[in-house]
Amino acid sequence: MITQKYLDDLTYEVIGCAIEVNKTIGKGLLESVYHQCLKEELNHRNIKFSSELKIPLIYKNKLLEIDFRCDLFIENCLVVELKSVTLLNPIFEAQLQTYMNLLKSPKGILINFNCFNIFKEGQKTFVNEYFKKLPKE
Repeated sequence: MITQKYLDDLTYEVIGCAIEVNKTIGKGLLESVYHQCLKEELNHRNIKFSSELKIPLIYKNKLLEIDFRCDLFIENCLVVELKSVTLLNPIFEAQLQTYMNLLKSPKGILINFNCFNIFKEGQKTFVNEYFKKLPKE
């Protein structure tokens, strides 16, 4: 069963993976490079994930042909969006929150690899109403 504590621990692990990638290859590369490296790090730590998951959008009972894809969907409960940009734009946060809602995911992480310290400046974590409904332990 997914709990708030489980998601918090999983978030800690995923951010740890991102820190390891950032520490190993540094900043200034393309998002696709970080994506591949992060997938390797997740595999190394035996964390299950889907990559480039197509997110369905249903409008009035009709599945629309919208090409929403989240970078990583960890353990079927945590959305991860990756960036490698100079400045995080609020539209990236909106994108992550949209993916969280469409996937009914209680938590999401926005990770920007174009920084010196992922923990301090390169990640933002978000929760929604699904998270608040989960048991704490």
